[in-house]
Amino acid sequence: MKLVIAEKPDQGITLASVFKTKKNQGFVEILPNEVFPDGAFVTWAVGHLCQLVSPEKYEPQWKKWSLQTLPIIPSQFQYEVTKDKWKQFGVIKKLVNHPQITEVIHAGDAGREGELIVRNILRLTKCDKPMKRLWISSLTPKAIKEGFLSLLSEGDTRNLYFEAYTRACSDWIVGMNASRLYSLLLQQKGFSDVFSVGRVQTPTLALIVKREREINEFVSEPFWEVQAHFNIDGKKYTGKWEKDGETRIDQKELAEKIAAFCKDKTAEVTNVQAEKKEYLPPFLYNLSALQAEANRRFKFPPKKTLDVLQGLYQKGNVSYPRSDSRHVTQGEAETFPEILNKLSALDAYRDLFPLPYSSLLNNKRYVNDKKVTDHYAIIPTEQVPNIDKLSADEQKLYDLIVKSLIAAHYDKSITEYTTVTTMVDGRAAFLSKGKVQLEEGWKKVIPSYEKDKDPTLPILQKNEVGKVAKVEVKESKTQPPKRYTEGQLITLMKTAGKHIEDKELEKVLMKTEGLGTEATRAGIITMLKDRNYIDIKKNLVYATPKANILIEAIGEEILASPEMTAKWEQRLKGISEGTASPKQFMEQTNKMVSHLVSVTVKNAEQWNFSEDDTENFLPGKQKKARTVKLGPCKKCDGYVIDKGSFYGCSQYSKNNCNFTISKKMLGKSLTQKHVKSILTEGTTDLIEGFQSKDKTFAAKLSWDDKENKIKFSFANKEPVQ
Repeated sequence: MKLVIAEKPDQGITLASVFKTKKNQGFVEILPNEVFPDGAFVTWAVGHLCQLVSPEKYEPQWKKWSLQTLPIIPSQFQYEVTKDKWKQFGVIKKLVNHPQITEVIHAGDAGREGELIVRNILRLTKCDKPMKRLWISSLTPKAIKEGFLSLLSEGDTRNLYFEAYTRACSDWIVGMNASRLYSLLLQQKGFSDVFSVGRVQTPTLALIVKREREINEFVSEPFWEVQAHFNIDGKKYTGKWEKDGETRIDQKELAEKIAAFCKDKTAEVTNVQAEKKEYLPPFLYNLSALQAEANRRFKFPPKKTLDVLQGLYQKGNVSYPRSDSRHVTQGEAETFPEILNKLSALDAYRDLFPLPYSSLLNNKRYVNDKKVTDHYAIIPTEQVPNIDKLSADEQKLYDLIVKSLIAAHYDKSITEYTTVTTMVDGRAAFLSKGKVQLEEGWKKVIPSYEKDKDPTLPILQKNEVGKVAKVEVKESKTQPPKRYTEGQLITLMKTAGKHIEDKELEKVLMKTEGLGTEATRAGIITMLKDRNYIDIKKNLVYATPKANILIEAIGEEILASPEMTAKWEQRLKGISEGTASPKQFMEQTNKMVSHLVSVTVKNAEQWNFSEDDTENFLPGKQKKARTVKLGPCKKCDGYVIDKGSFYGCSQYSKNNCNFTISKKMLGKSLTQKHVKSILTEGTTDLIEGFQSKDKTFAAKLSWDDKENKIKFSFANKEPVQ
């Protein structure tokens, strides 16, 4: 008789559901059948049923956080059963030791984490029975039966376990030591909080903080553009003045002179350049691509996408969700006609059939066995659901996945881009750009949901002559770098190699899919939120003062660099391939952490943090703005408090008082201390670092009771707005 151990309860129940069963407490009995002639038991873990033990379990003195005890390096790592999961562990242990059980089938998720979860349980139960591995990419009845009939041997996935185990232990070493190290040293600087540090989360955070600094340090510059409206024999269009490839003018007077020169002048079309561009259908989805797209379209946080996708997988409607591949094997491609035939019967997709191509078998853009490692791309399975019975969120994701498969069977989309050069009075050149879609192709399946920036131009011929109907000067300002969206964080982690100068390391990180894995990226982002390192507002990512302080402290140390992750991933991959030693990897990790401790303790003496971050730092237990009364409200009898992204009246909810003070003025952050001075004393001390056009200046801020607003005060001068 065989024992099947799944990773989660619903997964175990799904695996058993294709056979006749009897339910029991914590497990299911499969009755004898053609796959299991003697029957089988199916039980399950509850995710990570085991965990690495805490430091004090190795050495009692390691319980207290102290610089003197660092580095903490166990001689031999130990796992234990998680406190609230003892009951299920007891069920598994009893079944493992059941006298009728002759073989164990490891049926955890077919990936690194699944490998670790079930093998750790077997280690703690001291299981000595033979083991086989179930390795499937979907939970349809067909896939489950085929998987049980073609089990892998224990040795086939053993190195994957060694990699996962080594990864977990090395991450423990780095996280446990670096978190204590920086927390203790930063507490000495007055920041009473726990500063979590990790091999993947910290390089990710460093990239976010880098963008935050770029935004804060950006000085906006004004520029002007001249736009002309042309009428060429009744054909109307607009163009921008251009010289040497540049449309921006840095002097208003010059822009106005150009506009005045062009007014009512003759306009001649001197060049019409058309260029066709072909766009192939998009690749099939892997998890990162789907998370990025769901965030872009629906503002889904990455974790929500993974959770909804996991539900669809458990129902057997889509393939394995944590896949890092965007290709499928020949075998999978052979199943597409059957899947598509079922989809064609659904009202939502009927208009997209018949397909231009009935098969992808010879299309290497999608079908490439060499580019499929553990799992193929995320695709709909032959178990097509009644869409009305899916939740609204499930319908959205399922639709994306279905349409990606349908679009792959369509032709390329062809767009013609046209650039027209119009000369005014033979001297001033204006550029006009437009596009026309010549062949819709796959865009019939996945039309663009964003507004088209390029207008449609009339058909124009070289040497056609007309008039400038109208000319205007438009003023704009240079814009700072854009904030990342939550979905872009997934892409940022996946492509972190672009931030590495060493080209060899860049290749490694790109091969190993950047920072983190498909399975862990969403969790890393959630962790950064929970630990008060980032705020997400309207889907945009903001680094908190806590994040700025930590990354400033870490400085140039390798903990904040994608380079370190590249080297680690290269060696870890070697472990899974059987070409690198887990023992040697751990020795290198231990040396790195020991070096980090000694160097950081010395460097801490030179740490210096910005006044803005110091003033606005909120300890972890105060994730919400502190209700410190900064001073009386200038509009009502309330008082002004820190509301997180601005300072505002405490009485807003009672009397709708809308008194607010922005947290930033001309590029300078206003601290609680500044606001307190304005409200209680009427003015601040001299503040350095205000930015206006191309200069930086210092001024005091004062409150004007007559005009009810903040004004700048300069030495020996009256306040100015």
